Amino acid sequence: ILQISGERNVEKEDKNDTWHRVERSSGKFMRSFRLPDNAKVDQVKASMENGVLTVTVPKEEIKKPDVKAIEISG
Repeated sequence: ILQISGERNVEKEDKNDTWHRVERSSGKFMRSFRLPDNAKVDQVKASMENGVLTVTVPKEEIKKPDVKAIEISG
């Protein structure tokens, strides 16, 4: 299971000649993701850019069974 948690603090300010408004919001968050059995958990990478978290979880290739043509006589 991959668990991501953090805190969010946002401040928004609007103003003009007659009024001034500031809004603040904050809070904690947590999210869990079940990873597939073939996830390479030792190679997980994460990066944050412009407020966007990107998590990359590489997976091992699942070997497909060999296909063999069998000739049918008769």
